[in-house]
Amino acid sequence: MKYFKPIPLPGICALALLCLLPKLLPGQISVTIKANSEPKKISSYLYGRNNSFFSTGTPRPLSYDEVTRLKDAGVRFFRESGGNNSSKYNWRKKLSSHPDWYNNVYTNDWDRVALELQEHFPDAQGMWAFPLLGYAARSDAANFPDWDYNRSQWWEGVRQNLAGGGIPGPSGTKAQKDGDIHLYLQEWGPDSSVAILDHWFGSQGIGLNREKITYWSMDNEPEIWSGTHDDVMPEQLSPREFMQRYIETAKKARAKFPGIRLAGPVAANEWQWYNWDGKGITENGRSYPWLEYFIKAIAEEEKKSGIRLLDVLAIHFYPSTRKPEEVVQLHRVLFDRTYDFPEANGVKTINGGYDNSITKEYIFGRCSDWLTQYLGKDHGVSLGLTEAGLDDSISPSVTAVWYASMLGELMKNDVSIFSPWHWKPGMWETLHLFSRYAKSFAVQAGSSNETLVSAYPSINAGKDSITVILVNRSVDREQAVTVAFDGFHPLNETVSSYTLSGLPASETFYSKDRNALKSSDLNVIGRTLSLTAPPMSVTAVLLRGGGEVLGNEPVSGDLIIVFPNPGQDTVTVKWQNPGKFKKITVTDQQGRLVLSRPVSASQQEVAISSRLPDGTYLIVLWDGNDKPAFSKTFISIQ
Repeated sequence: MKYFKPIPLPGICALALLCLLPKLLPGQISVTIKANSEPKKISSYLYGRNNSFFSTGTPRPLSYDEVTRLKDAGVRFFRESGGNNSSKYNWRKKLSSHPDWYNNVYTNDWDRVALELQEHFPDAQGMWAFPLLGYAARSDAANFPDWDYNRSQWWEGVRQNLAGGGIPGPSGTKAQKDGDIHLYLQEWGPDSSVAILDHWFGSQGIGLNREKITYWSMDNEPEIWSGTHDDVMPEQLSPREFMQRYIETAKKARAKFPGIRLAGPVAANEWQWYNWDGKGITENGRSYPWLEYFIKAIAEEEKKSGIRLLDVLAIHFYPSTRKPEEVVQLHRVLFDRTYDFPEANGVKTINGGYDNSITKEYIFGRCSDWLTQYLGKDHGVSLGLTEAGLDDSISPSVTAVWYASMLGELMKNDVSIFSPWHWKPGMWETLHLFSRYAKSFAVQAGSSNETLVSAYPSINAGKDSITVILVNRSVDREQAVTVAFDGFHPLNETVSSYTLSGLPASETFYSKDRNALKSSDLNVIGRTLSLTAPPMSVTAVLLRGGGEVLGNEPVSGDLIIVFPNPGQDTVTVKWQNPGKFKKITVTDQQGRLVLSRPVSASQQEVAISSRLPDGTYLIVLWDGNDKPAFSKTFISIQ
């Protein structure tokens, strides 16, 4: 392949010199960035976490280092309700009951956390919850004396119902005598739950900005309450009874705050996506998986009442695999209709019974289908993953690749919320990489080996810069990757790339200036760039547009577009104003005329065969006075 530097010519507009994708070497992976695809706005609430503030125990402000880490990592969404601990929250007394610690009651000050959030992170979004369980914490006077019992050490009996005068059993989860719930809980209905909106946002409230606490979870994991809150609910309520509680609370919340964003049903994990109280739901002779039943019930009530009851279909996901090769494929559980999920279990009950041949999960794909089926095409309900977590034994580099893959898939599929529950080394680094360098709109990309290497490109609103985030999922092999651009011409320049790989076991991210990102330079040649991705790595490459081609958008003024450049088959010359030019010519570097063609008054483009020897050529458009009006160079490569 020959490559010539263009000869400077007076009056010629500078053009970034671009080359076509070279032939791939054996084992090389080809990625194509489809910048012309429909851009999808990336929700900043994908950059979320759970429990970033110390909302339990003795309240204290975040330290300077903690605030710096949260800000520099780019956390934009804070889910601070506390998971299962939110189900018995009493906002009036600032108390909650801990279901995994004898049901003991402790201080939990949502007010303080919300005020601190809006002080330190005024542009971020906070999320809390409406309790639907029916009981809230009343007093800590009847707490089980865990310090006297065993100096507050964990043991297998911490889930025994001992608050309220219970007597411990010698082992396991069953107390010798359960405590009296009325000694530490009080009844708590929908009016009490939604009254926090007045307390926070009303004229006599504490002055919080409700536009920054728009999202509210409808309690937490209700399909397993007979396990997590068996002191209150030893027998699981029916799904219909739960829906009545949900609907009543949602209506009252909507009346107080019309712009509220309600998230439900926050199902616990893969089995619970399909099963209520451990089994499917049968109604009117038909079997329904839990999430389908939930969506159907919402649709029926919205049709009757005309009141919007759901804004985010939210779920949780806690896979158990520890195998790196499986962990880095977990993102495929959400939308990939071809992926056989090794842990598929609940999905096998989707049609009633247990069909062991069903292994393809695509849970968000299924939910999208159900939302369209029951609520209509333009339902406006987004998707959210408000809790997720991995096993503690998984290494930081594998965790980083998992987290990057999840973020990338959620970005390109219009998911609105992602707030992992478990937070492990590798995640701060990945969040920082995405929040700092990704642009505002996701565009599509294709890989010749999507299982091994994926690209997650994003483009800015002006479509003049792109960040390509590449994920190499190989456990032990680096990958040669060539990236080509369709609908975007990058400037031929040295560009910056940032890579996460080989992360140590301990935390490495402290701020934007103190972290494990490795920077390097890459050269863009033509419309391609090539790089070697380390094993188990995440790499971001930042590129600027050359101002020549941004899809098929109309050019402004008299700007001429020449694309593709270089050309191998056909080069198109395009301009905005018809009738301006009378002739087009192409000359080589020695000034020899190789093409001359008239241009009609109605034409706005000319296609030129680029079956020319390798080299740089000059295109000239001539006006009606037979004078050169505009000139451009292009490269021909065979």
